[in-house]
Amino acid sequence: MDTLKPLIRVIDDDDAMRRSWAFLIEGEGWEVVTYSNALAFLAANDFARPGCLLLDVRMPRMSGLELQDALKEKGVDLPIIFISGHGDIDMAVRGLKSGAMDFLQKPVDDRRLLEAINNAVLKNLNERRADAEVASFRAKLESLTQREREVIRMVAQGASNKAVAEGLGISEKTVQVHRGSAYRKLEIHNAAEIARLLMRCGDPL
Repeated sequence: MDTLKPLIRVIDDDDAMRRSWAFLIEGEGWEVVTYSNALAFLAANDFARPGCLLLDVRMPRMSGLELQDALKEKGVDLPIIFISGHGDIDMAVRGLKSGAMDFLQKPVDDRRLLEAINNAVLKNLNERRADAEVASFRAKLESLTQREREVIRMVAQGASNKAVAEGLGISEKTVQVHRGSAYRKLEIHNAAEIARLLMRCGDPL
């Protein structure tokens, strides 16, 4: 269960700021881990658990924006909340255009910071649940026969059992059998759900 529990990563070279943010965030019930620089965070390989990054923009050796680029190259999905005492419009625009959830300037209002963290964690949890759902659906598709795949594709496109039977040159009764078998294997109960998941995973049938 620990792999599912959100974790807030605080990355800032200011010791006092890290402690202050960790105290505030832990006080809201979140689990927090802190890093004094971006390279230490990368070395920790701390990407598995959902949550978000509270990330300072200006740090020695690797800036927050450079870390954002590095994480994007690695395919890391953790939302980033940038915080800077020296931030300017260009930095904010670059960070947000590259996918950051928020850009806040020091000193940050506690309520504003906690709201940003809550929004970022919720986004990450929802995205990971959706990705897991698609991965599970893809795995279940592998268990379908070719005929079952043909049937559910047509069903997902809105075809009736009769239309599927005519299109495939089989009996309507046979369509019902294949459709029922596919639904059981996929653990799905209606055509709309199949259509949604096929669309989400790029229709791999």
